[in-house]
Amino acid sequence: MKIISILGARPQIIKAAALSRAIRNQYSDEISEIIVHTGQHYDANMSEVFFKELNIPSAHYNLNVGSGNHGEQTAKMLEGIEAIILKEKPEAVIVYGDTNSTVAGGLAASKLHIPVVHIEAGLRSFNKKMPEEINRITCDHLSTLLFSPTKQGVKNLKREGFAIDSVPPYTIDNPKVYHSGDVMYDNSIHFSAISDRDSTLLNQLELDSEFILATIHRNNNTDNPDRLNSIFEALLDISEVHDIQVVLPLHPRTKKMMELYLDDQLAKRIADSDLFLVIPPVSFLDIIALEKKANFIITDSGGLQKEAFFFKKPCIILRSETEWVEIVENGNALICDADKNKILAAYDSLSKKELTYPDLFGDGKAAEFICEQIVKHLS
Repeated sequence: MKIISILGARPQIIKAAALSRAIRNQYSDEISEIIVHTGQHYDANMSEVFFKELNIPSAHYNLNVGSGNHGEQTAKMLEGIEAIILKEKPEAVIVYGDTNSTVAGGLAASKLHIPVVHIEAGLRSFNKKMPEEINRITCDHLSTLLFSPTKQGVKNLKREGFAIDSVPPYTIDNPKVYHSGDVMYDNSIHFSAISDRDSTLLNQLELDSEFILATIHRNNNTDNPDRLNSIFEALLDISEVHDIQVVLPLHPRTKKMMELYLDDQLAKRIADSDLFLVIPPVSFLDIIALEKKANFIITDSGGLQKEAFFFKKPCIILRSETEWVEIVENGNALICDADKNKILAAYDSLSKKELTYPDLFGDGKAAEFICEQIVKHLS
């Protein structure tokens, strides 16, 4: 059978590695994958390096959409994806996560009566001010097969009216919800050993002592001067009070907004600090190396929240909510938003706790299970 995988943002490229690997290793006689890159992330450090490093087949199509307002960006994707579907006539279209690329792929396929497979279905922040929340809800309700990485995701879909016990044949009007486990857990297991072997970043940065890994990229943090300054003040205070280095791979958006909005005195303190290391965006193998070596992770990234759990690191979440409620309920992460005092208190609290890391995200074989169900029900 022929499937089209829609990718656009860096996290989707990484997630797709698990499915492409499963197809290549176990389902090459049954599935032919066509990869469409929307070009939502077009910077080489945010896109191209991941195809090479993660051994993902080169994209068959690149729409080169680039940045833009949500409507403009999604419209260009919708037009391009629709044309490719009409040309290729796939049996299914695979979408990942919650970006504009996700919802554009879901809309284009469903309107052409092609089954949509949503990987990472059912996640909810319950905050519809987030464009990601709109995208994921919309895409779930356009899908035929929905693969949730967690039990909570299945509960969310049931609450929205999905029949959890539906029987085949599955269609957009009779969708199937699965608790599949998380393809990112698949990837973390697979690429951990490869990172140990191939990543040289720790040596390059001479990171042989304790450090905090921090990432900031969400626009409600980067584009709000008060929130941006509060987060950086907290990071700098933690580093100085606890004499611990902060390593910050800098997202292009964050770099731009720091130059616009960061208080001059704070920016100087950061630039002069020996404990604050700002580096360019890093590859997936390098971020794994940083996660495994770090003592602590502070982030507004959904992916890093999970990976902190995968690699048994305490985590501070720089948002007012999370889709990954399990790690908060288990005590492995604390939600602090952009509140400086909450961030400082959370660091003190989590640093003293004995944390447990139960099996919340599957057995590392989610991609194989997803391929099996696609072949079984859509070919």
